[in-house]
Parts: sequence; C-alpha cells; structure tokens
Amino acid sequence: MINRRNFIAASAAAGTIAALTTPALAAPSAITANTVLRQRGSKPRIVIAGGGWGGLTAARYLRESAPDAEIIVLERNPVFWSCPMSNKWLVDIVPTDFIMHDLYKPAKKYGYEIIQTEVTAIERDAKRVRTSHGTLDYDYLIIAGGIRNAYDAWFGDDEEAISFTRKNFPSAYIPSAEHLSLKQKVQNFEGGTLVMTLPPPPHRCPPSPYERACIIAHHFKTKKIPAKILILDPKPRVMPINGGFTMAFEELYPDIIEHVPNAGVKELDPFNKRISTAAGDFDFDDAILMPPHQACDMVWYAALIAHKPEVGPGGWADIDPLMLHAKSDDSVYVIGDCMGAISPQFGHYPKSAHVANFMGRIVATYIGQRIAEKEVTPLLPDNLCYMMVNGEPKEAISVLFEYELTGEGVVHQTQIDIDVRTEDQYEEDFRWINRTFKDFLV
Repeated sequence: MINRRNFIAASAAAGTIAALTTPALAAPSAITANTVLRQRGSKPRIVIAGGGWGGLTAARYLRESAPDAEIIVLERNPVFWSCPMSNKWLVDIVPTDFIMHDLYKPAKKYGYEIIQTEVTAIERDAKRVRTSHGTLDYDYLIIAGGIRNAYDAWFGDDEEAISFTRKNFPSAYIPSAEHLSLKQKVQNFEGGTLVMTLPPPPHRCPPSPYERACIIAHHFKTKKIPAKILILDPKPRVMPINGGFTMAFEELYPDIIEHVPNAGVKELDPFNKRISTAAGDFDFDDAILMPPHQACDMVWYAALIAHKPEVGPGGWADIDPLMLHAKSDDSVYVIGDCMGAISPQFGHYPKSAHVANFMGRIVATYIGQRIAEKEVTPLLPDNLCYMMVNGEPKEAISVLFEYELTGEGVVHQTQIDIDVRTEDQYEEDFRWINRTFKDFLV
C-alpha cells in the first residue's frame, strides 16, 4: 500500500493534476479543465482554500479591508454545512436547512468569487494552487480547510480497514455524507452497545463528542431503546467542562452512558467489532469511531506541517502564533481548525467554529493592512461554546475562553466553565449561531 505522504509526492511527481483553471464564474457548471482564471491587471489576488467558517468569514471581511483585491474561494462541497448544531440535527431538533446554506448567496452579497473544486496541490515557490479543474496564481493564500481524519494512526497503510471503518462507523466530524450516514445509524439503532471512541486532543469541537453522547442518549431514553453508549476517552477525565458533563452522565443517563477514561485505542478490529484500549478490551454492536485529527490535506500539500524531530510530524500547521502566516512563508496564512500550537501555556486554540470565524476576521484585517502598507497589529480571538446535555427540558452548559498577550509576547488563556445546565444556555446557543450565521452568511 502507498501511504498518504508518498501518494501526495508521487502524484505531484507524475504530473497527474490538470493544468489550468477558470474565468470568473457564476456557477460551478461553468468550469472546464481547459479554461484559465487569469489575474485581473495589477489587483492583488487573495485565494482562500476552504469555504467553511473561517474561509467564508475571511472572504466577507477582505472585501472591506482590501476593497480592490480579487478574492477567490475554493471549496469542494456544493453547500455550506455547519458542524455546530449538527448533533441536534441527528435527532431532528433542528431541520436540515438550519445547518445547510447556499454558498453563492454570500459570495454575491459580499462580492467575492467561489469555485467548487478540489485543491490537489499547492506550489508555494510559484505561488500557485492546483485544483481538480486546473491552476491559479495568488499573491496571498489563506488555507482554511479544517481537519483530516488520521485513520493511519490506527491502521497504518491498511486501506481496506480504513475504508470499512469510514463506511460502517463514520466519524461525522467533517461536513459530508458521513453526517447523513450517522443520522441513519442513530435513527435505526434498535439496541445493544454503541461505542464512541474520542479523538485525543487537540481535536475539532463542535461537534462536541460529549454533547453527541448526551443527545443520542436522550433519543434512546425517549424512544425506550435498550442501549448503552460506551465512551472510550483517551483523556484521564472528561474535559473541558468536567463538572457539567459528568453530572449529565450521572444524573440524566446513568443506565445509558458509561464513560471510560484513559482508553486510548491500541488496536481496532472493525470487521469483528472489537477494540483494544489502554483501559481494556471491548466488543460492540455498533460504533461511532472517531480517529485522531490532523490538519487538512492542503496543509500537507503546502509542506507546512510542524515537525518535532524526536517524534516525527506533529500533524498541524507550523504558523506564527500572532501573525497567523506560515513561519516559512508570510504569503500563506493558515486559520481555523488546521492551525498549529499557539502558546506553551495551553497549546492550541480550541478547534471551534467560533475561533475559525474570529480568525477569518483577524486575517482579513492583517492582509488588508499589508496591502495598504500599514503596520500589522496583533489581534487575539476569544472562544464560546454551548453544549446541549438534556432534551426535556432542553438544557445546555457552556465554556468561555479568553486570551491576552503577556509582556513576554506569549498568548495566555483563561477558561471559564458554566457547569450548571439551564434552558437559558440552550436558548443562548441559538442566539449565538443565528448571530454568527448573519455575520458571514446571509
């Protein structure tokens, strides 16, 4: 079998990628492999690889901070799919059109172009992005592609096991058909043991895995389905917001949810539904198998993964913690979930939609200042996450992260847990997402 890194290198060497791209487009159907998207005069071109929370926010605010720039978003999915609120969608608390949105409506409103295509290579020396429909040059590149599921941490180069696991026990952490598959799994589950492996930190959240367990447990409880949810957690305890989730597990779902700490995966046999962990071996009837997370493939294509010589590749982008561009290339910015470590105090920013949205605004400001030849002043985000834990009454808990820059230039994090579940926090969750959708969608 060819491993992922060798495949990327082999593909580039073999020249298997299409050569040219597209003119200004009104819809993806206009793209052909023989058309060229040429740069318009002397205007700076900003290419955004990834049309999620961070990428679309960056495009929306770049139109304000760099009004004369050409702004192009490359996104492989035909629609915007929100991971926040997707846990609630699994059990029909919110409808599909709440988490799915038209990508072209905000592009039209804010005046940027969007092309539905797959990024296949990034040539930083030539400042060029290759896609499944061809190539385009850039002055500035923003990589905002989120995460990849690192199944190779479990299976190495065993593509059969990876494919079987993805198909039968989907993680549903990346906006895609996996969400539909997981929803069908939950809705059709008739009983037995449902195992949930949790990715080790840092990992994307939302969708919060603990919230997912609570919402599914409430569904099983309401439908009187004889089920047990076994949470295999690689961490020594529930975190963050240990108190709020632990109380929910013990008070609301004592006969359904069992949390197993220190249960990092050692060996997984998806074909025989058996898993070996540091906390013991377990059989299961069905599972939601969530592997470790790493930066999206586009960061690997760009050769911007942070390396730790003593342990090998770290899996996340090597970026300047304040300026957000690659340490080795200040024309390439990396934002959102694929960002690398920020601070020796806390490591990574939460890989959340809230942070991605904030980073989109910050990087738009930075690039606008650079184009205008102004001094770039460091900006910091905050983070706010709500997690639903009860379905009747509908209650949620939350966590707030605040950041400040110390005199030594180090980013410092303060975490505030709101452990007491309330209906007010559930309602505030909807106020937060509606406010944020309005910020960068329409």
